[in-house]
Amino acid sequence: MDYSIFDAIRAGFGKIVWVIRRDFEEQFRTQILSKYEGKVACELCFQALDSLPEGFHCPEGRVKPWGTNHAVLMGKDVIKEPFCVINCDDFYGRDAFAQIGRYLANLPEGAKNQYAMVGFRVCNTLSENGTVARGVCATNDKHHLTDVVERTEIMRVDGKICYKDGEQWIEIPENSPVSMNMWGFTPDYFEYSEAYFKEFLSDPKNMENLKAEFFIPLMVNKLINDGTATVEVLDTTSKWFGVTYAADRPDTVARIKALIDAGEYPEKLF
Repeated sequence: MDYSIFDAIRAGFGKIVWVIRRDFEEQFRTQILSKYEGKVACELCFQALDSLPEGFHCPEGRVKPWGTNHAVLMGKDVIKEPFCVINCDDFYGRDAFAQIGRYLANLPEGAKNQYAMVGFRVCNTLSENGTVARGVCATNDKHHLTDVVERTEIMRVDGKICYKDGEQWIEIPENSPVSMNMWGFTPDYFEYSEAYFKEFLSDPKNMENLKAEFFIPLMVNKLINDGTATVEVLDTTSKWFGVTYAADRPDTVARIKALIDAGEYPEKLF
């Protein structure tokens, strides 16, 4: 998270908004927010199971959060400008933030319905220790997103990047764009999300399924398919990494150290 915030600041972002559970607010303010005082504007928002539109109630027995797009909705009162959404536990890289920062900065004043997603090259998102799940993206000739298909098992097989389909391994090109949940939106996105969340909650199967989630790709796919919005897929040379498997940790530590040694990041970020 520190590296993402460091990269976001140098890409021109001026405010960081965290969505957390309220039960560790005090600890978060003490251990996390205190590091950034005087360096960037900070806001805290809280995701709770009962943070629902008027007239809706959390089903008895539900303990799972309502999903990534519900988390995004929690920021609607403090986000009034173009914004980027990321996962806190992924390393995205300097170029990825530069790409999404440039896109959002260049939007006309008051722009609506023109969103973006950083499309990582699949070859830059693999683990040496097993398969990974990625949203493989399809685009049109304008580099606009047309479809995202979740492939739950992607890895190198005999030197080629493949995903598993049943018992078969299907090859995909090295530079195929995949989603790592790095999105760029404008504030109108909140209006669409509020309206569609009500539809989501009105569907009995989503209320009966105590693990049903309101995901960002669900909302994005609806807006694309309706023709309401476009999502430009931005190419990046950044190499994603994270700790998908316990065995990934030493390599992740070594890669961060290599970036520090190369002068990409200072030894102490904040």
